[in-house]
Amino acid sequence: MRRVLPDGFELDDDRDRVDVDVVYRYLSEEAYWVPGRSRATIEEQIRSSTRVIAAYELDGALVGFCRVISDGASMAWLGDVFVLEPYRGRGLGIALVREAVEDPWSANCYWYLNTRDAQTLYQRFGFVGADPHRTLVRPPPERA
Repeated sequence: MRRVLPDGFELDDDRDRVDVDVVYRYLSEEAYWVPGRSRATIEEQIRSSTRVIAAYELDGALVGFCRVISDGASMAWLGDVFVLEPYRGRGLGIALVREAVEDPWSANCYWYLNTRDAQTLYQRFGFVGADPHRTLVRPPPERA
């Protein structure tokens, strides 16, 4: 999938095109949800995710990103959604989330998302608050 967007941007789900330096820099320096995530871990997540989608300027510079993990039948998880600060407010976050959750392969799945911001963005696509008493997590040993 490669799709041109208005205003000189495009979406692409070619994981080999992802500029890992940009993703690593954002996730390690600006994202609140992944403090301490190593570059090697981010590289593995890009390789292993069901799908990665990035927003690019037409010159090829990565300006936004998200990834999906799904079994394609019952569950899908959306994560690491970001748009670089200078490019916010141009609909790129909407385009990334729409491309992820409306993909026919996983559109009928029960979608999961953990976030404390951009609630209105996700609500546009049917995300609602979940009962916090039904969600359990098991952190890896090094974060326990």
